[in-house]
Amino acid sequence: MKFILGTKENMTQFFNEEGHVVPATIVSVPKSVVTQVKTVESDGYNAIQIASGERKEKNIAKAQLGHFNEMGNFRFVKEFRLKGEETSDLKVGDVVNADLFQAGDNVTVTGISKGKGFQGVVKRHGFQGAPTSHGHRHDTRRPGSIGAGGPQRVFKGTRMAGRMGTDRISVKNLEIVAVDTTNNQLLVKGALPGRRGTMLEIISK
Repeated sequence: MKFILGTKENMTQFFNEEGHVVPATIVSVPKSVVTQVKTVESDGYNAIQIASGERKEKNIAKAQLGHFNEMGNFRFVKEFRLKGEETSDLKVGDVVNADLFQAGDNVTVTGISKGKGFQGVVKRHGFQGAPTSHGHRHDTRRPGSIGAGGPQRVFKGTRMAGRMGTDRISVKNLEIVAVDTTNNQLLVKGALPGRRGTMLEIISK
């Protein structure tokens, strides 16, 4: 199992060996340091905690500063849980870079999607809206009846207007098409969740 933290950059085009163009997203991989190794004996499960990014020391809690133990003033801290009896050779203080992955690796990328604010049912759920014929002047994007005439209440789960986006999204079965060890970047086929600068978790089983 391989895992790393990265930040989303812009999308681009990549030409593979067959000359076919592939839509891909550039992911920058800052220096990631192993800050804790959890085991079944001490914590009840196996996991690796890694941290990356930078922020001012004044914005970090004293407990976290002590936990980092002068390895750095990290911005992101994530724990990757190992499956079952699986173990890792990583130790506290080890540095993980983009060269951990290779072109052709199948990965799962997780991140927070873009926030859209309060949206109506047409944008949020793909409703068709009312017909734009005579008598429909200002209500073409209204949701219409919610079908709660009998019990006089709104059923749980009814699709209505509301907050959209800022959800934790996992995209599976993505392929790493190229690894740039010079600039410490990964090129991942397809679109990834979030805006530019979004922190992403990249896992290869």
